[in-house]
Order: sequence, then structure tokens, then C-alpha cells
Amino acid sequence: QVQLMESGGGWVQPGGSLTLACAASGEIFSYDALAWYRQAPGKQRELVARITEGGLTKLRSSVEGRFTISSDKAKNTVFLTMNSLKPEDTAVYYCIGAEWRTGRPLSANWGKGTQVTVSS
Repeated sequence: QVQLMESGGGWVQPGGSLTLACAASGEIFSYDALAWYRQAPGKQRELVARITEGGLTKLRSSVEGRFTISSDKAKNTVFLTMNSLKPEDTAVYYCIGAEWRTGRPLSANWGKGTQVTVSS
């Protein structure tokens, strides 16, 4: 099974930007889609964005216009570019193989994620 590793998190002030990377140990699109999820303290994990090998993308409404999901198939990497960050974007971000139609994870192997903290 392809292993995924998230990186790129950090601390940023409100209005700032970060780009997260999800690197695969093999074919990044061995799944139907690749999804980014996030989990804030005390909250359930939520779907943020997903992308297919063909470049179809979908983002949750609260991040549309601020976040972009993209991929570099040659590098087996998917990116989440986050602009105009808000304190409510603070969470641990995870990537995982997913079903395109629903964003439902197709694996139970969650990685360690990468922490994003937005505060002044």
C-alpha cells in the first residue's frame, strides 16, 4: 500500500500563506482521488479538498477562494496551497487516498499529519 507523508505546516499570522505537501512512496493516484482532511482540537476530522489524477478538484465551501489543491504527478506529490489563512484554519492537516464522489477515505492508514497554527 502506498504510504503518504504530509509536510509544510507551521505557524503563520492571520492573512498569511502556507503550502502543504503530501508525498507518496509510490503512485500518488493509486486511489480514486487524493484528499486533504484537517482536525482541530476537540473537533471531528473534516474534509478540506480533493483532487483526481485528471485534475478535477473540489474544496469545502469555507476554503474556496483561499485554498488550492494541485498535484505534481512526476514527483508523486499533492499540494494544498493556503492563502488568507484564518485562526479557524488551525488544525492538523492529513492527506489520504479517497473516493472522488464523496471524499470518503479509502484507507485507514492516517499519517501523522502536519500542524498548521494561525494566530497573531
